[in-house]
Amino acid sequence: MAGLSDPIVVLLMGVSGSGKSTIGTLLAAQLGASYFDADSFHSPEAIAKMQSGTPLDDRDRMPWLARIAQKIELLVADDESGVIGCSALKRAYRDILFDGIPRERVALVYLRGSYDLIRGRLAQRTDHFMPASLLESQFKQLEEPSPDERAIKADIAPAPDAIVAAILRELTKRGAAAGAA
Repeated sequence: MAGLSDPIVVLLMGVSGSGKSTIGTLLAAQLGASYFDADSFHSPEAIAKMQSGTPLDDRDRMPWLARIAQKIELLVADDESGVIGCSALKRAYRDILFDGIPRERVALVYLRGSYDLIRGRLAQRTDHFMPASLLESQFKQLEEPSPDERAIKADIAPAPDAIVAAILRELTKRGAAAGAA
């Protein structure tokens, strides 16, 4: 089994406002890895669409997912660790992101919270292109990870440091990879 000193790519998934950037930055620092925000992989057209209050469809998402999958492949090929914050709301999206990647090299972490908690967080956020009005559409699309995905499920109600500590404990327990047997 891999240890925490072995390179790993951690994908933090969840709806907008679940804390992917905050938790991802803290987790990456703990792992001595780089953090990548999937929002930076969106095309200008997709960002404009979301800013206008229109949810993205699968046609909009496929090139975005391909760019993120390529980043995961590069990290693995270069034997580097990384943390990527990406909504990855549907199983099919996660399958695209992890296609061909050895499971011992990746871990899926689902940042899980209630609609009301996340809606409250989004109402306070002013520095993001994703309007709070799209949260309902994200929850409708959300397919929680199934048992075979071996996701770490992290409750987002505690303080960020406590969430990161819980994720690190689970990564250590699992041998640093959610897919490690």
